[in-house]
Amino acid sequence: MTLMITGILLWALAHMMPSLSPALKQKAITSMGANAYKITFALTVVGALALIVLGWRSAVPMPVYVAPESLKLLAIALMVLAFLLFGASMYPTRIKRVVRHPQLTGLIIWAVAHLLLNGDSRSVLLFGGLGVWAVLEIMLLNRRDGDWIKIDPPAWFREIRGAIISLVILTVVIYAHPYIAGVPVSY
Repeated sequence: MTLMITGILLWALAHMMPSLSPALKQKAITSMGANAYKITFALTVVGALALIVLGWRSAVPMPVYVAPESLKLLAIALMVLAFLLFGASMYPTRIKRVVRHPQLTGLIIWAVAHLLLNGDSRSVLLFGGLGVWAVLEIMLLNRRDGDWIKIDPPAWFREIRGAIISLVILTVVIYAHPYIAGVPVSY
């Protein structure tokens, strides 16, 4: 579990630093250069993910609560919504007129969906930890960025194309889930 905790903390710190201290981010960019900063950030995030995956795979899950089977359909619906929100963060969409931070909101929904289905210690740590991080990150970003400026809605074709791409990616993730997480998705 130590590897996973370290990975989650490293992930959160790397992502929260720019919103907690924009001056510190700018100082790092000034001292190392924009490209070196981006590379360092990317390597930190990849390292955090590696620690999370290794920690997940090496952790012995202990029961914390019993996840009811009856919540599977709700969790699947939440995952569809989460992936639509993830995708919406990548292009102009009407969703951004309703949800200020679609990617982080999608991550919160992803975490909740997984917590509905998984009541073991490593799941609670991973999904709960990342969900809490996403809530805190939204609060910090809102404080840093001030007023929310809503975008103009895009053409419907672009909106529908983005939703279809998000659903295709969800399908790929479902099939790759056993290789990514070591756990198959069951319906």
